[in-house]
Amino acid sequence: MEQTSQLTKALLKNSNNPSLAWHFFKHLISSPSSSSKSYHKSIPTITQILISSKMLLELDQLHQLILLQPPDVSRSSLIALTQASAKSGLLDKALNQFQSLRSNFPNQPPSIYLYNVLLESSLKGNRVECVSELYKDMLCSGIKPETYTLNLMISFLCDLGHLEDAQILFDKMPIKGCHPNEFSFGILISGYCKAGLSLQALELFDRMRSFGCSPNTVIYNTLISCFCKEGKVDEAEKFVEKMRESGFSPDVVTFNCRISILCGAGKVLEASKIFNDMHSNDDLELPKPNIITCNLMLEGFCKERMMEEAEALVEAMKGDGVFTTLESYNTWLLGLARNEKMLEARAVLQEMIEKGISPNIYSYNILMDGLCKEGMVSDAKLMMELMKSNGISPDAVTYSTLLHGYCKKGKLIEANNILHEMTRIGSFPSTFTCNILLQSLWKEEKILEAENLLQKMNERGYSLDTVTCNIVIDGLCKNGKLDKAIEILDGMWNHGSAALGDLGNSYIRLVDNTNERKKCIPDLITYSTIINGLCKAGRLDVAKKKFIEMLGKNVTPDSVIYNTFIHSFCKQGKMSSAFRVLWDMEKRGCKPNTRSYNSLIWGLGSKGKINEIYQLMNEMTEKGVYPDIITYTNLIRSLCEGGNTRDATSCLDQMLQTQIQPDVSSLRSLIKSFCKAGDFEAAQEVFAIGLSICGHKAVLYALMLNELLVGEKTLEANAMFLAAIRRGFDVGGFSYKDLIERLCKEEKIKEAHSILHKMIDNGYQFDPASFIPVIDAFGKSGNKREADELAEIMMEMASNGWKVNKNHYKEYNEKKLKRGTPQTDGSDWQTILHRDDGSGTVVKALKRVQKGWGQGSISTLQPQKSEIPDYWEDT
Repeated sequence: MEQTSQLTKALLKNSNNPSLAWHFFKHLISSPSSSSKSYHKSIPTITQILISSKMLLELDQLHQLILLQPPDVSRSSLIALTQASAKSGLLDKALNQFQSLRSNFPNQPPSIYLYNVLLESSLKGNRVECVSELYKDMLCSGIKPETYTLNLMISFLCDLGHLEDAQILFDKMPIKGCHPNEFSFGILISGYCKAGLSLQALELFDRMRSFGCSPNTVIYNTLISCFCKEGKVDEAEKFVEKMRESGFSPDVVTFNCRISILCGAGKVLEASKIFNDMHSNDDLELPKPNIITCNLMLEGFCKERMMEEAEALVEAMKGDGVFTTLESYNTWLLGLARNEKMLEARAVLQEMIEKGISPNIYSYNILMDGLCKEGMVSDAKLMMELMKSNGISPDAVTYSTLLHGYCKKGKLIEANNILHEMTRIGSFPSTFTCNILLQSLWKEEKILEAENLLQKMNERGYSLDTVTCNIVIDGLCKNGKLDKAIEILDGMWNHGSAALGDLGNSYIRLVDNTNERKKCIPDLITYSTIINGLCKAGRLDVAKKKFIEMLGKNVTPDSVIYNTFIHSFCKQGKMSSAFRVLWDMEKRGCKPNTRSYNSLIWGLGSKGKINEIYQLMNEMTEKGVYPDIITYTNLIRSLCEGGNTRDATSCLDQMLQTQIQPDVSSLRSLIKSFCKAGDFEAAQEVFAIGLSICGHKAVLYALMLNELLVGEKTLEANAMFLAAIRRGFDVGGFSYKDLIERLCKEEKIKEAHSILHKMIDNGYQFDPASFIPVIDAFGKSGNKREADELAEIMMEMASNGWKVNKNHYKEYNEKKLKRGTPQTDGSDWQTILHRDDGSGTVVKALKRVQKGWGQGSISTLQPQKSEIPDYWEDT
């Protein structure tokens, strides 16, 4: 014993020089004169030294040396070696050593303690197969499990989700001679709670007393957390009271559980109330918040965009001196980045560095992700360089974030370079990352590059999934290769992603195997993409066949697919078929949405069926689907095309009353309709509404100007165009050349000349050919000098790329002023163009032009009784 103690001390003394310790021990154990029995108790010490120094080859040598010792020494030494290896996490080594033990001593099974150590190590390493084999070996060896052993097995079964088996084993514990303890109950209760089965957990909790077990704080906290997670806040509060009644004071962990779950459920105000009570209400004897509590609350505020509260909490934490951890800073960085506050986030990063809190890779990845989402990819690249300069190597997340950012900006060359850099340094992107780049390549119609990427993904052993196939199918559909897309869809059911193999020149050919097929079968998006492509191409018969196929494959269609069919039938004028789709949609439990009805309203409007539109709108509101701006825009268009302009105005009034703001599209039909009818006063009022609601937009001015020209309201058009110039609008969308030519034909030369004058004064570049009608008009009227001077400016402007020499024009302008400045029109339009009034004026304007719907109330349109085997064919 004394010799062993001295050896152990000598080994520990030389632990800083593990190589020397090993050679010393190996010399002693190999020496023929030494007594092996004297050294086996030092096995754990030398094993720990070798493991700590990562001398795994020497550990294997120790294993072989032990096997050479006498049987009684070898057995005890193997047990010690196996235990030490298992406790250090070297499970494979421990299992190999255990196998030697069982092979060399088949009739001397090890103790239950060694089995427990190996079982626990297997559980920590998530080695399911090892747990099962060890437990079977233990039972076959006649070793009776103890309570600790069965607790490990119950934990193992709970982790696998086999709660029924765990419960059976728990119930058999007394039969096996083991009495369940509080840990047995705690493990199974935790398993039920993780599975969201709070009732079963509570039932087990109530059984604890009958086994002589008392619940501890951990069990109470587990149940409280489960109640909160399931939204049973009242039950959680009652359980907190029950915890107090049982003599347990809820600790900070209890409250952290509640706050975490409430914040996760979006109930941040409720969590904040608990947090404030903990912080300030001493009468309730609540635990004070710790740093975890504060971080949870900060994360909750940021998640719900309550940034003022979040900032106040950060300041309070700084005031209390607890805002000092990396986790707190990262939580705050993530909150700022998610709320698009990147300047503040950068300042926080700088603050971290100044306070000596080194940002980790997660900190930088947060900032890079935020910058990329804001489109600031160059800044994100600089952030990655800063990370490198601070000694932190980018990981797969860093590169993937940057790659996604470049793809979003359409910078595919840079994205591809990032992919190459990742693979060069051995940081391989995930399939998800490659799919992002693949989708971007298809979007930019870089088909060859997309093929090459797929080839590389296959060469590197990436598991191509359904998403990959969907991206390829979408790209083929958008490039008009529908038959090839259908071929891939059909092949996916039997060959998985191997269906991509026959796509063309350089596409991959994957091995057809069972596992791949399971992971890569068509889903709802696959069918939705194919059906959408077929409908857009007008191949509705093939689209319907694919729809029937997906039903047969138990792929449930959603509103997107139904809406695709409804829109396509309406586009082809097959309204009966479109309505059959709507009824089939409802029959299958898929609720129609606003888009469904908008397509039908558009289709009915194209056929002039206004009464049916009103019926359909009544029906949709009765079903809880409410009109949006597109609904009203389609209705207004239909009414105007049918000559019911007054009713369309009433429809505009209804939009305003229901707080739906019209846009230029909503107003376009009304303005055009009034102008076509020669009612320019009403058009003027609608235009005024547009200015009030939409603002002074160039597209609105262009619409009104073009209609005035068509209606030969030249002076009004002139006043409007001059107003547009004053506001600095881009005149590209205006018919300014037609306006100048019309003014000249009507012998309003000064006004036409004034337009050129204003455009030059305001720095516009415009077509020099606009001078020609004015020059001709001056020439015909005998103003040869004006005509010549304008012709000279026109030629100079044409030669300078549509730019006027300012000095030359200034001289001409001074001469012109001496001869008199042309006057602009001062009509009523000037009043409208200069006012920025609000909704009050809008409503008054409407009252002047509307006369009501004029259609009366019409009963709801009822669907015809019809089965759907024909799949929506028109009769």
